[in-house]
Amino acid sequence: MKTSALGSILLGSADPARLRAWYLAALEPEHFGDNFIDFGGVRVLFENRADVAPATAEPGRVIFNFHVEDAHATAGHLDGLGVTWLVEIERREVGLFGTLVDPDGNYIQIIELTEEYLATMRR
Repeated sequence: MKTSALGSILLGSADPARLRAWYLAALEPEHFGDNFIDFGGVRVLFENRADVAPATAEPGRVIFNFHVEDAHATAGHLDGLGVTWLVEIERREVGLFGTLVDPDGNYIQIIELTEEYLATMRR
């Protein structure tokens, strides 16, 4: 069986326009005027859902990991937007990590991997 590729993620929200606008401001991804936002080849669709609460009940169930070139610069930009950090940028064995909360209460991680770790992954 051929492995399928993850092409998109549907992120349900009681207020998808607000959530989409936040992701555009917070992470400055590519977008092309449709309802999808492209995050490095994985597209996210923000959709109004009647079966979800305004805030997620289990924010740690799915965490978006955004790989960035400069975690501290990204954190500075996010601080300017007034985000709530669960874990501020900290050094871990393979790089810098920080965890924050989006307007619906979902967890997001900002990750800057070390060059050594990336070289190991390429092998």
